[in-house]
Amino acid sequence: MRIKDIVFVYQMKDEQDLAWHCRLHSHPGEYEVHYFVQGAGRFRNGPQTFSLSPGTTYVTKPEVQHAVQAFNPQQPVTYYAILFELEDSDTHLKEFLQTETQESKEYHFGTNFRFFFEELREKALSGQENLRYSASHQFQSLLFQLGQKSGGFAFADERNAHIEKTLRILQSNIFRDLSLPDLAKEVGLNESYLIRLFRHKMKTTPMKYLTRLRVEAVTSLLTSTALPLYAIAERLHFCNEFHLSRTFRQYTGLSPSQYRHQYHQEFGQKDLQ
Repeated sequence: MRIKDIVFVYQMKDEQDLAWHCRLHSHPGEYEVHYFVQGAGRFRNGPQTFSLSPGTTYVTKPEVQHAVQAFNPQQPVTYYAILFELEDSDTHLKEFLQTETQESKEYHFGTNFRFFFEELREKALSGQENLRYSASHQFQSLLFQLGQKSGGFAFADERNAHIEKTLRILQSNIFRDLSLPDLAKEVGLNESYLIRLFRHKMKTTPMKYLTRLRVEAVTSLLTSTALPLYAIAERLHFCNEFHLSRTFRQYTGLSPSQYRHQYHQEFGQKDLQ
């Protein structure tokens, strides 16, 4: 198995952005797993449509048309999407998925899988081969549990409860002026311990993670809206557009204007396959 991409999608309120993320599309030769963590909407998977609730998960087969359908911009649909393909050696997994996905199903993972998917994302997109290999096996273990009829999923370690809560707060407050003291108070830990715990599990600090989420939100706004940079900076609580530009370049290697010029044209000319 090869994990092609893992993305965290925080649905925006803008109509253009919603239209982009909610488009009907398919992936030739590739499976996709969606894990929804919040928001109101539906998920269309082939001929069937499901109502979303936190913790619901879906597996989409190659070539099957699917789409996220968001209802209320005030309740943005937030989810992880994992795109992967099977290799010739994945005989057992291929047979399992063919059987398991004969009909569209809804799986209930629960809401404590943010850390699992964040860790999976970091490993799968790592430049280190051993970490990518680890992510592949970690994800395969999850997939093979899809067929369980009882007992639930065992990956959400209760010892990570503070991390799960922190991730939930950060992911839900991208557009809020959230400070470290505010975050620590909401989590119920002192600031220094929260930083140590979060860095140990996530390999970064809470506020740097929030900055990364905001940069990802900037990329979406740049490619799907015509909002000027100062408006994006204000909306996402950067000090000003220059602060946004400097931070954006650190994470992407491009200036916001370069990114918008390059990717807005691409997104406007084609749909994702």
